[in-house]
Amino acid sequence: MVITGRAQIKVLSSFDGGGFPATSFYLDTDKGQLSKKEIAVSLKQLLQEGRGRLEASKLDRDKKESLAGDMEAIAAFGAQSLGSYNHAGLAMFSCSGKGFLQALDLPHGPRNRIVFDQNFCVRPLLAILEKYRRICVILLSRRDARLYEVHMGGIKPLDSLASDVPGRVKDAGFEGSASRRIERNIEGHVLEHFKKASLLAFDLFKKGRFDWLFLGCEADSTPLAESVLHPYLKERLKGHLNAKPFDAPAKVLKETIELEDRLNMEEEVEVVGRLVAELERGGKACSGIKETLQRLNQFEVQSLIVTHNFSREGHTCPNCRFLYMDETTCPVCLRKTVPAVDIVDEAIETASNRACQVRQVTPPTKLDRYGKIGAFLKYKI
Repeated sequence: MVITGRAQIKVLSSFDGGGFPATSFYLDTDKGQLSKKEIAVSLKQLLQEGRGRLEASKLDRDKKESLAGDMEAIAAFGAQSLGSYNHAGLAMFSCSGKGFLQALDLPHGPRNRIVFDQNFCVRPLLAILEKYRRICVILLSRRDARLYEVHMGGIKPLDSLASDVPGRVKDAGFEGSASRRIERNIEGHVLEHFKKASLLAFDLFKKGRFDWLFLGCEADSTPLAESVLHPYLKERLKGHLNAKPFDAPAKVLKETIELEDRLNMEEEVEVVGRLVAELERGGKACSGIKETLQRLNQFEVQSLIVTHNFSREGHTCPNCRFLYMDETTCPVCLRKTVPAVDIVDEAIETASNRACQVRQVTPPTKLDRYGKIGAFLKYKI
């Protein structure tokens, strides 16, 4: 099953194992970067690591049997499917004790890991959804238009348009007046063609909203093409492509992804810069794992900024659901806390469940100097 949206992540994050531990497995299967042998070796090493941790654990027998069943299921999937697997990444979530198993195809290779915990580790999935925007691409010429959707590294055609626009003419008549009249008539046809293409895009937006809009047309036609866009589309216009309507989809996809990556990187630099500026002026922001968890526990976080792959062990309260680094007893309800394999994952899930914006940024950034995690707050500390 291909990952498509937050609904899948919500199902995983809300899964209740009924006391049985959950296994989360991530494997880089990008055959553009790795050979089949290297992928198979990574799978074997992860399973060996998992079995070693299981043998050393002091879990009850039924819980150990459930985890052992998880690894058998992962090994069986690998033996049956990895040879012909054509996705860049694989995620598997298993709880044998509850009869649960789900595999997700990922659009890029994750960091290899196997995690045993009370809940599924969904942070890498959230990072993927952040990275990939739903993009509408409009490619225009004076007569033709092609519209594509680009999402999670894939491209599909949405619509096309061909208009009957006369060709350009050479100067003719008294001082070229006839040709100028003809040219104005031609430009009117071009304008109508661009309007029709814009309406197609707006209809697609109303049916299934997209995050960004990329426009590809001749440079001298760009102002006219932008002028007829609906205001909602203008708000989402993020960049321009060199691609033409009849270019191969693979070429359009490559150029779109390059622009998407560049825009994502610019956004990361901008958001980290704003957070650091807010911290340095003592504004509505915090940084560092302990303080960020404290503000999250107090429902003060508006948006969470985390360095990609940053992780720390910690504790969670099974009663309050509050997050801590070192507390073995919850200071709020005095219940015993339970260990968390990665308290950063827990923080991200908590923030997401509260509808806070979560942004994971690619290191190195200025956030590294502030503990690799921080947050914009609802009000000044």
